This record gives sequence, structure tokens and C-alpha cells, in this order.
Amino acid sequence: MTPRLGLRANAAQFALLVLVNAFVGAMVGLERSILPALAEQEFAVAARSAVLAFIVVFGLSKAATNYVAGRLADAHGRKVVLVAGWIVALPVPFLLLWAPTWEWVVATNVLLGVSQGLTWSTTVIMKIDLAGPRQRGLAMGLNEFAGYLAVGGSALATGWLAARHGLRPHPFLLGIAFAVIGTALSVLLVRETRGHARQEAIVADPTPPPPDVFLRTSLRDPDLSSVSQAGLVNNLNDGMAWGLFPLVFAAAGMSLGRIGWLAAIYPAVWGLGQLLTGPLSDRIGRKALIASGMVVQSAAIVGIAFGQTFAAFALASATLGAGTAMVYPTLLAAIGDVAAPSWRARAVGVYRLWRDSGYAVGAVLAGIVADLLGLQAAVLAVAGLTLLSAVAVQVRMRETLAEVPVHPSADLTTPMAARR
Repeated sequence: MTPRLGLRANAAQFALLVLVNAFVGAMVGLERSILPALAEQEFAVAARSAVLAFIVVFGLSKAATNYVAGRLADAHGRKVVLVAGWIVALPVPFLLLWAPTWEWVVATNVLLGVSQGLTWSTTVIMKIDLAGPRQRGLAMGLNEFAGYLAVGGSALATGWLAARHGLRPHPFLLGIAFAVIGTALSVLLVRETRGHARQEAIVADPTPPPPDVFLRTSLRDPDLSSVSQAGLVNNLNDGMAWGLFPLVFAAAGMSLGRIGWLAAIYPAVWGLGQLLTGPLSDRIGRKALIASGMVVQSAAIVGIAFGQTFAAFALASATLGAGTAMVYPTLLAAIGDVAAPSWRARAVGVYRLWRDSGYAVGAVLAGIVADLLGLQAAVLAVAGLTLLSAVAVQVRMRETLAEVPVHPSADLTTPMAARR
């Protein structure tokens, strides 16, 4: 049976993948509100750069695995990569629960990064496969909505549990449930989607993939490389938010419970906002949302740097979430616009390699600046880099939505090269 493209034709499987990605996001949310406190209170880690080491290894391992995941998904299929990622995730909550030293926690984040690279990358690729060319923004909005709303919900839940029952063991018991359910859904119910990509390639772009996908996505193509740098800077500021914001909030006198709320607001607004920004990018284009979203992020980070009250932090966190919602699904949709089906999974892998390297870059940069000049200086430095990224997108990137037909009557039998 010939695979059918489109969200309506694949509604059940698409909805299942949205649910699976919610559990993927929840695994990361376990750490968002409590790991910096765990470093300081249970393991007496004082240096900011040492506290942020867990984000560095998470970002590096996830980035490298993203690249491998795209190649594996093309070579062996999507489902096997997704299931492998969940198998890697299964021991993570147990290791965090029993960690005797901070080095143990840092090492565990290598596993978490590998599992996230395999699972999240694959759910992105599978949803692009199913959606076809007309609804990529909506598909990515729904995917990232589920993942980051779950990050926020998990951060809120673990912060609440830590405030009432201590940093361990209760918060990490949630992770055991997340890992088991995500693995079961992926093994038992998820179906392979590589056939959908092959079908799209037949009608949209029968040409073979270029030999230089890595260089093209990283440097040579002005659109793809602009997207890659914007993704790196986006996760650079997210890595800083993950590691430093709880310390900024604590320095301002926020309790663990309030830190949990603040850690949840940012990804929750980010997740919910993508329900609007993903489909909006299908209508108005990608470039304006990406550039303006980076400007909004920069302004929000400045707000957090100078905040002193819970209300000020909450407003700035919500604004940061809104800016990230403008950027995140739109970057992925732009990759899908430019990369042909025959090499799209590899291009997504390269993009996510650079994007998630931002976690490591942000953690290292923020940690060094915070140790030398203080928390506020570190936060402001990241705000400046985010603004520069917006300028780079505005100057270098073209609008990519014109790369694909967006009207329902558009002719998908015309080769993509001719449509450009």
C-alpha cells in the first residue's frame, strides 16, 4: 500500500508520536529545577563552571548523537533508532537517584544526552515524514509543543516534590515512570515512517542526495547554515537558563518551590506557544519569526539579569518562552523546506548537532563568565550573543517557505529543483 502524506491521513500515528515526544521532554524536565541545587546542597560544588558541567556533557553527547541519529534513521529506519534511545534512557533516573558523587551525576548526563539525541531527533524526522511538504510548520509546532510543555510540567513537578520531600529520592521516581511508558509506547505502537519519506522523494525530488550534506548544512548553504547558527545560539541561551537561572533566582531569595515554578514557566510558554507559531510560519514564512524571536529572547534574558522579584522573573521567563516558541519549530520547518526528502534526515541531524552543541557552549561560557565576573555578567553576555544571532539571520538568510508549495492545489509532481 502506497503511504499517504499529510497530518489528516496519518492522524493516529502522528498523535502517538506527539505523546511519545512528551515523555522524551519529561525526561529532561527532571533536572531543570533541582540539579543545580543538588550540586550545591548535597555535593558542595561551589564553582559555577563545575555546577554546569552536567549541561556541557549533556550537550556534547546529545549533539554528536543527533548527527548519528539522522544517518542511522536513513540507513536502518526510524523506529529502531527511537527504541534504542529509550533503552539508553531507562537507567538514567536510577543513576541520578543513587548517585554518590557529583561526578556520577555528570557521567549520567552523557547517557541522557545520547538518549535525547536518538529519541527527540527521530520523533522530529518521523513527523516530517508523515506531514509532507504543506504542513511542516504545524507538525514541528505540535512536536515541540509536546516536548517542551512536558519539560515545564516535569520541572514544576520535581520542584514541588523537592520542596516537600527533599531533593532525593521522590523527584526521580517520576523519571522511572516516564522512561518505562515511553519505551513501551515506542516498542508496541509506533510504526516505521521511512516509506513516507521515500514516497515524497518520488513525487517531489527524485535526485540523489548531495555528497556534502554536512558542509552544505553547516557552511555552504546560506539558509541552512543561518538556521544552524541560530539553533546553536538558541540552545546556548537555553543551556545558560538551565544551569544559571536557578542560581540567579536563589540569589534573589526565591524558595525551591518558587524556583520550580520559574523553571516551569519558560518551557511551558515555549511549548504552548508553538501551537501558534508553527502553523503561523506556514502562512507568513520562516525568516521573520526566527529573527524577531531571537530579539525577544535577548530582551527577556536582560529582564532576568536585572530582575529582583518573583513577578519580574515570571514575566521575563514567559517572554523568553514566547521568543523561543517563535524560533524553535520554525528552524526545523526551514530545514524541511530546503533539504530534499532524500537527504532531509541527515540535514536534520547536522542541524541538531550544531543546535545542541549550544548547550555545551552556553554552559562553558556562562560558567566561566559567572566565576570571573558574576552571575549577572554571564546572563548579559548570553543576551548579547542572542541579539547578534538575530542580526546574522536578518542579513544572511532568505525566506525558505517559497521552497515548497503551500497552497492545497500546488503541483507536487513538479521536481523541487524546478520549483526553486
